[in-house]
Amino acid sequence: MSTYANTVPVMERHRFDVSSLERYFTARLEGYRGGLEVRQFDSGHSNPTFFVSAEMSTGQRQDFVLRKKPPGKLVASAHQVDREYRVISALADTDVPVARARLLCDDDSVIGQMFYVMDAVEGRILVDPSMPAQTPAERAAIFDSMNDVLARLHKVDPVKVGLGDYGRSGQYIARQVSRWSKQYAELKTEDIPAMDKLSAWLPENIPDDGDPTSIAHGDYRLGNLIVHPTEPRIVAVLDWELSTLGHPLCDIAYNCLGYHLKEPPHGYATVDFAKLGLPTEKEYVAAYCRRTGRTSIPHWNYYLAFSLFRLAAIAQGVYRRGLGGNAANPESIKMGKAARERAELAWSLVS
Repeated sequence: MSTYANTVPVMERHRFDVSSLERYFTARLEGYRGGLEVRQFDSGHSNPTFFVSAEMSTGQRQDFVLRKKPPGKLVASAHQVDREYRVISALADTDVPVARARLLCDDDSVIGQMFYVMDAVEGRILVDPSMPAQTPAERAAIFDSMNDVLARLHKVDPVKVGLGDYGRSGQYIARQVSRWSKQYAELKTEDIPAMDKLSAWLPENIPDDGDPTSIAHGDYRLGNLIVHPTEPRIVAVLDWELSTLGHPLCDIAYNCLGYHLKEPPHGYATVDFAKLGLPTEKEYVAAYCRRTGRTSIPHWNYYLAFSLFRLAAIAQGVYRRGLGGNAANPESIKMGKAARERAELAWSLVS
């Protein structure tokens, strides 16, 4: 029995013409023979994601994952599933574990929105960092593997894998603050004073750290990783929607936000780390530094505040889509509160 994340019947607002997809697969998916079955993964707030099973020329059924843009009017720079497809294709021959990319369809007439298809990777999505079904040793190993994979990603040379033009080099933080400030202003539903303060303070206090550039995932956390079905190691990194050429220290700071957030499932600031077998934030950051050749990360709170600001802007966008009825997850309507809380926490770290 294959092990995947939970699925549900395709939600009404995300239904599409399966027969049209079948015709597309017949023409484009190598080895496709029919018997298409489609269900929707029950997690995710941004790009709707579907579990697809089909009969293949091997005589066996094969499982795939389809990710598409959500319906409705979208922010121009968001939901770029073609970028996701490009980055996982480029990383296929590196030591960063990703699913095998299969197809990219930019013809909206097929199922209504652009989509791509990749192989399904067997494993577990462990959203809750306390991982109640795991032993302390297994939790420690999974966190260490998560740390190791991020360090591997940041050591990949973008030019050598064909991603030299995947984003602009340098001034990542300044450009990101500008982008998310504008997007927040466009999608805001109420005033959040902390967001206004951060929009002004962050660009004026960017650390002088040499402005390094690497491939940045942009949403690197436990819930976006597939853990081996039985072993405590990461076998695939998912959800590359926000990936770009960016600042690696912003990526590791984002990965550590759970140490500062209290609300489950993503927050674990109040857990007993020793009892659970989890590393402390200091230990986790030190492991990343060892793997990437750093002695420490000065201005750590700045990178945390920047990451929380960005996350607050994203939450505001999810909330706005939820109000409009076209978000991928029905829980999106609760994200308005999250936007305010994340912005206030960010400001408390630097004020």
